[in-house]
Amino acid sequence: MSYVMGFVAAVPAANKDAYQKFSEESVDYFKGLGVTRILESWGDEVPKGEVTDFYRAVAAKDDEVIVYSFQIFPDEVTAAAANEKMTNDPAMAEMGAKMPFDGARMIYGGFKTISERQGDGRTGYVEGSIIAVPNSARETYATYANKLSQLLVANGAVRSVDAWGDQVPDGKVTDFKKAVAAKDDESVVFGWIEWPSKAVRDAAWPKMMEDPLLQQESAGADEGRRVVGGFVPIVDR
Repeated sequence: MSYVMGFVAAVPAANKDAYQKFSEESVDYFKGLGVTRILESWGDEVPKGEVTDFYRAVAAKDDEVIVYSFQIFPDEVTAAAANEKMTNDPAMAEMGAKMPFDGARMIYGGFKTISERQGDGRTGYVEGSIIAVPNSARETYATYANKLSQLLVANGAVRSVDAWGDQVPDGKVTDFKKAVAAKDDESVVFGWIEWPSKAVRDAAWPKMMEDPLLQQESAGADEGRRVVGGFVPIVDR
């Protein structure tokens, strides 16, 4: 299955156009490293939580918007080679100096896909999430995610992906583990649902909540620490 590099950042609302331009100009560089898809999405419906949320995850300020993004590699080997090249690449350093946001608070990591299902249509809205899952519950979570992906696609989702933390570094200020208050025996799962529109998403969830899967089965994780949000794609290449 594919390998995912996931990112969450806080970007000043006033820098939306600059961020989109920066992202579009970086597409060719990452494609040259083997990336098969890049999606950048701008916060639209990002709730604040009692324990965890996207704002805390990246220490967002009042004038900042959450950006949820990912890069897809065909496999782990390609991703590892790309990361090695970027480490000492002057072009990458130059790109980093031009970022229209505080890169020190951006969280990132590499994830192995454990569930992936494709539906029909084009992506117009993204539901992104991160959650801490006990290592002992990996198979339980993967089984649940695969069942849920079938339900999602049956109700109009364009795509559903869940990916298990593989290379998730600790950060000095922010990181994925802190974002979901992960314990020592837990891994971070980065996942998202693509919908053709927000309206389709809004119509689908009430119907899905009546399904036995969502009423009876457990994903094997503490859903109270799941971080979720709705995002509008601004770059999808």
